[in-house]
Amino acid sequence: MMSAGATSLWLANLVCDTAGQLSFKAASSGGGDLAGAARWMRLARSPFLWIGLAAFVLELVFWLSFLSQVPLGMGVLVGSANIIAVLAGGHILFRERVTKSRLLALVMIGAGVALVGWGG
Repeated sequence: MMSAGATSLWLANLVCDTAGQLSFKAASSGGGDLAGAARWMRLARSPFLWIGLAAFVLELVFWLSFLSQVPLGMGVLVGSANIIAVLAGGHILFRERVTKSRLLALVMIGAGVALVGWGG
């Protein structure tokens, strides 16, 4: 069973990973019709790109701290909850479709995370 401290680190990791993934999606969606170097220059000026990079740096710190408190196998399995948060964020912010099979997969991932992380 995860301690309160490990759970807090996991939640911080979850928030940073989700923010990073969604920020990169927002940055890459803002390229318009540009291609090649012009597209890369626009991406480099996007605040979403830099927010995503900062979020991933923070995520690394939280992830390593989290892994220092739980067994590696548990950490990796519980870390898969990020998939749920990223899919939900993509649906809310970018209107990405959530199919029945994706929803079933999310339920199964969520149940597995709960059993592994807090099932005792």
